Amino acid sequence: MRFQCSGDIGDFGFILHGLWPEAKGPNYPQYCRAVGVLPRSVVTKNICLSPSPQLLQHQWAKHGICMATTPDAYFKAAGILFGAIEFPDMARLSREPERGTSLTGEILAARIADVNEGLPTDAITVKTNAKGWLEEVRICLGRDFKPRTCPSYARMPSAKAPLKIWRGR
Repeated sequence: MRFQCSGDIGDFGFILHGLWPEAKGPNYPQYCRAVGVLPRSVVTKNICLSPSPQLLQHQWAKHGICMATTPDAYFKAAGILFGAIEFPDMARLSREPERGTSLTGEILAARIADVNEGLPTDAITVKTNAKGWLEEVRICLGRDFKPRTCPSYARMPSAKAPLKIWRGR
């Protein structure tokens, strides 16, 4: 986490944590078979998606192997999907509470949907930590990789609670 968030090597903004295959319930397929260490070339190509070699390795071993035959295919799909998402001006949004405008996970989901044609708000779920700081944004996709309504087990209970967005140092 320090590697991604310290600012020592750059400002990553949003990163990709992973791409998970869907299941009929909250237990995503995982560790479908053993994998070796990711080749350096795969890490080098994908380090800006998720700037931690350990996280890339973990996501490939835990979920990627369940949905792709090679790490290149998994990370290519993940990169295309992540690259297709536009984010609103997060610095501006982070200042809305200071201007007297409320900001919640629901509002952030709506703002993300506004800048992404074809992405409905019910396909976006926003997770905060216990203090209300934004932790992650999840986009729910169907097997066809198109947005779909997030299942009830994937929705976050804090959607209506006040949301804070970190602006950095």
